[in-house]
Amino acid sequence: MKGYFVTFFTQQNRTHQDVPLARWIIEEAKKLGIRGATLFSGKQGFGHDGRFHSDNYFDLEDPPVQVGLALTPEECDKLMDRLETNHVRVFFTKAAVEFGFTSEH
Repeated sequence: MKGYFVTFFTQQNRTHQDVPLARWIIEEAKKLGIRGATLFSGKQGFGHDGRFHSDNYFDLEDPPVQVGLALTPEECDKLMDRLETNHVRVFFTKAAVEFGFTSEH
């Protein structure tokens, strides 16, 4: 199947509607019928503002996280529409991919 691998980049402490943003994205994806999403934790990074984010002892409240999803074009459109409708502004990457299960290849 051809589609996209979409990755959203945020911080662990960022929220939307009183829910951690990464979890909110995953829950909304599930509501839309998307078959899976993965939350990745980062050790350290810096954002567009140049500020460092890390999971070290002095900065535990703000480690970077990513949500990754393999999506069909239709699923991608639905998820992006959901983010826009809910006024969520989050950095993302979108790469064309082929995906499926090895037993079906």
